[in-house]
Amino acid sequence: MSAVLDLFRTQGGRVTVSRRLLLRCLFDRPGHRTADELVTAVRALDPEVHRSTIYRNLDELERLGVIEHVHLGHGPATYHLSTERHGHLVCEHCGTALAVPDGFFDELAGTALTQFGFQIRPRHFAVLGTCAACATDA
Repeated sequence: MSAVLDLFRTQGGRVTVSRRLLLRCLFDRPGHRTADELVTAVRALDPEVHRSTIYRNLDELERLGVIEHVHLGHGPATYHLSTERHGHLVCEHCGTALAVPDGFFDELAGTALTQFGFQIRPRHFAVLGTCAACATDA
């Protein structure tokens, strides 16, 4: 967390209480969390922190490369630390989200680029489908 605070300082940003609290919530419980879940976690520590402040800090943390947001299906975007680089497979039936290793979609990205001249960002979205358990139940 101290490295991220140093990054704020070197980029000309201030290290505010709200930024410290948001970082604490991100580092204390890593994984995928929505902005609303992070608002709740930060406000549990300090009810005076405004929702808009948390959203602005999420944007800034993403701009600095500290966090990434991903769309896991039809729900709201979730955020996770960028040190946890991975892709996602999500079951449309039960909602199970599987993290797949970074690079899992490299062949797809290469094909999109060579055949269509299109660069995809595979960590930004989830590939939807059916998990093994749901396929067995069908």
